[in-house]
Amino acid sequence: MIFTIFGQILGFTGSLCLLLFGMNMLSDGIQKGAGNNLQKLLGRITGNRFTAVLTGIGITAIIQSSGATTVMVVSFVNAEILSLTQAIGVIFGANIGTTVTAWIVAFFGFSFSISSAAIPLFGIGFLLKRLKKFKIHNFSDSFMGFALLFMGLDLLKAAITLSPDSAAFLLKLNNLGLAGLILGVFIGAFVTALIHSSSAMTAIVLTMASNGSLGWELSAAIVLGSNIGSTVDAVMSAFGASVNAKRTAFVHVAFNVTGTVIALCVFKPFLALVDLIVPGTPVSDITTHIAMLHTIFNLSATLIFIQFVEQIASLSKKAIKENEQEQNEHYKLPAILPNSHISAEVYSFQIQKEISKMAAKVMDMFDAIYNTLINEKILSNFRNSSESIEIIIQEVEHSENYIDEMNEEITHFLQNCSRLPNANHEERIHFSKLITITECLEDLSDECAALMFALQKFIKKGNGGSSENQTKSVLDYLESVRIFYEEICFYMTAGISDVQKENCQLVEEKIDKTKRELKKASRKRIENGCDVKAELAYMNMVRKIEKAGDCVYGIVQAL
Repeated sequence: MIFTIFGQILGFTGSLCLLLFGMNMLSDGIQKGAGNNLQKLLGRITGNRFTAVLTGIGITAIIQSSGATTVMVVSFVNAEILSLTQAIGVIFGANIGTTVTAWIVAFFGFSFSISSAAIPLFGIGFLLKRLKKFKIHNFSDSFMGFALLFMGLDLLKAAITLSPDSAAFLLKLNNLGLAGLILGVFIGAFVTALIHSSSAMTAIVLTMASNGSLGWELSAAIVLGSNIGSTVDAVMSAFGASVNAKRTAFVHVAFNVTGTVIALCVFKPFLALVDLIVPGTPVSDITTHIAMLHTIFNLSATLIFIQFVEQIASLSKKAIKENEQEQNEHYKLPAILPNSHISAEVYSFQIQKEISKMAAKVMDMFDAIYNTLINEKILSNFRNSSESIEIIIQEVEHSENYIDEMNEEITHFLQNCSRLPNANHEERIHFSKLITITECLEDLSDECAALMFALQKFIKKGNGGSSENQTKSVLDYLESVRIFYEEICFYMTAGISDVQKENCQLVEEKIDKTKRELKKASRKRIENGCDVKAELAYMNMVRKIEKAGDCVYGIVQAL
């Protein structure tokens, strides 16, 4: 008896894991094959709420995962690519799009032997994996995922064979009235949150309902609860994200919970509506009834709440307010945690924004050095007081430490992204380039900090008329590198062509040439009797500026 129960538990667990693995593989394959096209589509949503809903339906229906869509949405809001109101529309649509899986299972899972279709599908996927020259091999996982999904569903049907006593216990929940329905909602929410898939939970309900283990009302309650449990991915992705990203996750939870509560309040009429739409009784065709209930619920909730998008956004802002406390001195990456069933391309949007912030921080360091050098008041007052330049040095040093932390956090995150199973070869190369760019920016910040200390010595040692000439030459040299870096920051965002790379190489060669000319001129001044310490401080400045130029060119090579 014990071995029988243990065997049933293992059989159920194994078939469920195969089903989940198939769903993830299907979603990964579609996302890898589509590349960043889905993300571009999501990023181009206009302010039209109905367009946002349709986009959410389309993307979720394609990738077969509302969790993946909502994490994309939270990530895009976090990266300020989508507004909060746009995100709300997409979330509404994602809830409708996820019902496609229920219809696939209802139509194909119980109409014929799906295991016979699974083997040919897996074979097609395996063959596509070998056709790398035709650039369709990324879709191979979607075919193999469908096959494993069907096989898992077939095994699940065989595994869920409850004894009459166990089935009677579940059926008795229907006799508990409202308490039984609420318990069913909690079961659906808990199990869905545990397995991170409302589609898999719906498949389990359909399977148990088809073999008589679940009644119509209890099945409906569990499906309603699965909508609440499906919000777990959005909630988890919002940890450490921006305020608007947290608001987006809040809206997702509030929308699904409120919709479920409303459905429970009109539960009997709601089921009667489904019975009216679907031919036959629930006993004769319960799988179609459940799939239709899932669709009508999400469609009705969207039609009710789509009119109040602005009000919902306003409510979320009141519920989750801006943090008015001072920003922490230490950097914390406000990015979505890598998730194995989310397209790797999603993460590059957020990371590229953080790299842009890092680049802006380095530009601030450049500006601080440039302004210190050009500001005659600081130069003239330095001989009497060093307070002004000491303050600037502290600011530059703080920025350098902050950028070090950014480099560590971003690099670690990118390494995790490159290890995601759904990241294709091109995406891994892209993440590797971003790591190199981040390291170059960190090296550049180190050079800027060293340059600031060299500037302090240069100002202290410089005196007489020769100091003005030296200051001008250093200033011009620094400005050429600063302009070069400003140009590269634009290429980091807009992309760079081969011709532009060649031009950057010429600029870098010119920077090296200028360094040799300035050092040669300095040696001549020493030979003519100029102050040796002042000239050494001057040449140290020149060397630091040239090294900064090398770091900038390193970014060009990584692009």
